[in-house]
Amino acid sequence: MPQTVSLDAVEAPVVQRSDVIVVGGGPAGVSAAVAAARTGADVTLLERYSALGGLASGGMVLVLDDMINGNEITVTGIVDEYVERMAKLGLAVYPPAEERYSSPEMWAKWGRWGAFDFHSHTNPKPICYAVAFDPDGWKRVSNDLVRESGVNLRLHSWFSRPVVQDGAVKGVVCETKSGPQAVMGDVVIDTTGDIDVASRAGASYAQDNYLVTLVFRLGGVDTATAERFEQDHPREARAINRKIKRMLGGAWELWWLKTPVPGVVWCNCPHMTGFDGTDPVSLTEAEFEARARIGAVLDSIKSDLPGFANAYLLDVAEQMGVRQTRLLQGEYVVTKEDVTSRRHFADSVARGRDYYTPYRALLPRGVDQLLVAGRHYSATPEAQRISREIPPCMAMGQAAGIAAATAVEQGVVVRDVDPAVIQRRMREQGADPGDVPAQNATVDESATVDQTEEAVA
Repeated sequence: MPQTVSLDAVEAPVVQRSDVIVVGGGPAGVSAAVAAARTGADVTLLERYSALGGLASGGMVLVLDDMINGNEITVTGIVDEYVERMAKLGLAVYPPAEERYSSPEMWAKWGRWGAFDFHSHTNPKPICYAVAFDPDGWKRVSNDLVRESGVNLRLHSWFSRPVVQDGAVKGVVCETKSGPQAVMGDVVIDTTGDIDVASRAGASYAQDNYLVTLVFRLGGVDTATAERFEQDHPREARAINRKIKRMLGGAWELWWLKTPVPGVVWCNCPHMTGFDGTDPVSLTEAEFEARARIGAVLDSIKSDLPGFANAYLLDVAEQMGVRQTRLLQGEYVVTKEDVTSRRHFADSVARGRDYYTPYRALLPRGVDQLLVAGRHYSATPEAQRISREIPPCMAMGQAAGIAAATAVEQGVVVRDVDPAVIQRRMREQGADPGDVPAQNATVDESATVDQTEEAVA
């Protein structure tokens, strides 16, 4: 057994009281906070870093994808507002509808933007609706949405422990430069990515590991030359890229992608296994390992890869890209078969690519007044690995925010909020809750949601 120390009970001044508290200011957290505020709740959003955005900004995961079912765009709502606002800033790029199909010409134009269906087995892969964006643009839009919605934002506030009374979460304590501080509320939404709040409140969870990635960007790249080389000399280009990916130790099919900033490319690599995203020792080792791989690649690409002769390391992500740690084991646990069979649930409140998320998968068992949203939702590890992209997590966040605000408005516990009300209010906010199954869905006939006027009133 490890040695332990006993400390005095924490006394934390209550610095804020709100209807809804959202812990974690990543894509799911901002969506939850904004949606709750728009539904009429007084909301406080807590974030440990100096900026909002989580893995979309600090982790520099710079393509929004996994939000189409054939030609249908399935993930809508607050994510659309991000895309529209960043595009107006010149910081988001996506293919127009008329160019979303498979052809060598479209692949040459859009492939290096990451705007393709990575699930497809055709060659070339079909171009689809996906959005390349800039990380600082994401931060700017996050700030604007939070301010405009009237959310009380507290940055530099690192969640420490929940306040639980009689089986219900009443607030949270954060560590700050001023010492521990408490924020109290009626409902708490855990959008930490690792169910930090739920796990410490006593909720059941599973734990597993997947890839971690420390993303980086290169400046000074002549992307036109690089793309022309690939198109004119595909065999030679493939050999060079294979060598680079071996040096990185792991990467997706395309190890670099274009960004909205000319001359800047995004490298979603190196992929690394065997690291625990909840262990500071393991995360420290991952940081060093990733930087060693990045450094080793730089000299090689400058000399070997046309278009990269003047490349330099622009920046490395502030946050390690952790894909999987703790996963809630909630009222319903989504399985891989649920995702791959496109199982439709009567209480679906969010959509992903072609799969559906039931409200029960956002609800912990045995803990009241707590919701979760994001990559740590209630799913098996195998299911989570294919349903954890940023847009679906934002849809979950929007649904959780609406559910929390509705619970406060109606004076009920969150697990008793009618999914039909969440579905209706999601649509009022421009989001698709997945209440209507697509033609390729497998419909769950075991339960139905009451869509009567009384239920949705």
